[in-house]
Amino acid sequence: MIFKTFMMAAAMTAMAGVASAEDFPKSSVDYVIPFGPGGESDITARFQQPFFEKLFGEQLVVSYQPGGGGAVGWSQLNGMASDGTKIMGVNLPHIVIKPQQGDVGFTTEDITSVYWFHYTPDAIVVKADSPFMSLQDLIDDAKANPRKVIFSGSGKGTANHLAQVQFDKLAGIESTYVAFKGTGASVTALLGDQVRAAWGYTTVGAAQGDAVRLLAVAMEDRHPAFPDVPTFRELGFDMVSGAYRGIAVPSSASAETRQQVSDAIAKINADADFQKQMIDGGFALVDVGYGPDMDAFMAEKASGYIDAAKAAGIIE
Repeated sequence: MIFKTFMMAAAMTAMAGVASAEDFPKSSVDYVIPFGPGGESDITARFQQPFFEKLFGEQLVVSYQPGGGGAVGWSQLNGMASDGTKIMGVNLPHIVIKPQQGDVGFTTEDITSVYWFHYTPDAIVVKADSPFMSLQDLIDDAKANPRKVIFSGSGKGTANHLAQVQFDKLAGIESTYVAFKGTGASVTALLGDQVRAAWGYTTVGAAQGDAVRLLAVAMEDRHPAFPDVPTFRELGFDMVSGAYRGIAVPSSASAETRQQVSDAIAKINADADFQKQMIDGGFALVDVGYGPDMDAFMAEKASGYIDAAKAAGIIE
């Protein structure tokens, strides 16, 4: 009798676990973007919204908590509700580099990332009428005129900046990087002839169309939206880099909640219509979920970003 009661209780517990997983999300989910509207993080969240509703029948409510290049939002992440109704966007290299620069209210270890869903690959972008028709043209000019090839980019210590440092080293050149406040301002500087080129993302090529030309992309394979643009690796430079974006939950969230949020975002990423929308927008999808893969991914990325930031003199 005791054994039978125990077995019934165990079965009910297992059924409750299944029901809990199936019921997620049980209500609308607040999705906090720690930047202002209009950037790649916001664009992606807006892409994800209708697919979240289609797949789960609940609203994904996007809000913004800008400040400190994401630091204001991330410093408040662990004070949010931990039941899966509150999630926050996270970015690499930001959550690695910022705490290395000083007290910003959070450490990398404070951030509980549960899914990384895409990255915007770094790319060298020039205006359509630029004399640089190829990456080699730019390299030749930079070697002949040290520090006179001026790039715009989306801020100091960002993926763009670290890519510039890495590429200069690989190519044996010295270029000049001018940090602007975000991708939009960087592109404006390029189109306004304030700089000769930009360290941007493939999303810039998708958004600007015929106004710009990509010389190379930092991907393992060519981007489907730009089949004629070579990768840096094809041209002899071992670079696969960009700004990665994902989802984090408060550190107090249970393992079950972490897995549920991870699984939900994975389902969106697996939707064929969502994938097409992302690729057409210049994004590159990745699928790194909660668990051992996440730990390995974060360790690898953190090591590479910190090395590049030290080389750039951003951190000691």
